[in-house]
Amino acid sequence: MIAYLGRRMAGAWSAIAASTVLLALAAPTWAEEAPSKLQQILRNAHDQVGVTIHYDPSYQTIPFPNGDVPLERGVCTDVIVRAYRSVGIDLQLLVNQDMRQAFQAYPRLWGLSRPDPNIDHRRVQNLATFFTRQKAQLPVSIDARDYAAGDIVTWRLPGGQPHIGIVSDQARDGRPLIVHNIGSGAKLEDILFGYQITGHYRFNPDRS
Repeated sequence: MIAYLGRRMAGAWSAIAASTVLLALAAPTWAEEAPSKLQQILRNAHDQVGVTIHYDPSYQTIPFPNGDVPLERGVCTDVIVRAYRSVGIDLQLLVNQDMRQAFQAYPRLWGLSRPDPNIDHRRVQNLATFFTRQKAQLPVSIDARDYAAGDIVTWRLPGGQPHIGIVSDQARDGRPLIVHNIGSGAKLEDILFGYQITGHYRFNPDRS
């Protein structure tokens, strides 16, 4: 009788242990449930579409750090800056800090003698320089498969102007769509190979 009860108790404990393992395997951890920084960046970039409806390149005095122009307006760089701010990465601050340490490494195109936190991070050439100095640069490619969601791409437009956008997690005919503001607000468009690509960057938000 004692041996029989012992066998039944052992069987019950085995069943409980097995159920616990199954529950542990079935239930995702909090980290798995929470969106990654990259997912948040992509979500914020998409959320700008239809909200930022104007292209406004005018110089404006803004707070520092975490300064911004009104959300309904901006330029192509603002798409990137706002997306990264959604995960606590302030490119206005980071670019300013880097320029203070290595001002000579940045383009001298605007006649400045020192960093200007109102505008430096809103210039394509400065963001490209910053990403390069952060070792985030990747080869420029004509293969769409080389561009991952969250990558940053810069172009030269037909008139010679620089442009920047972020690779989305949506595609058309195998080409990833780009979130960018080229003149009429933030848009999601198939323009990856529409202009001459001048830079390709993968600035990992998890490094910060």
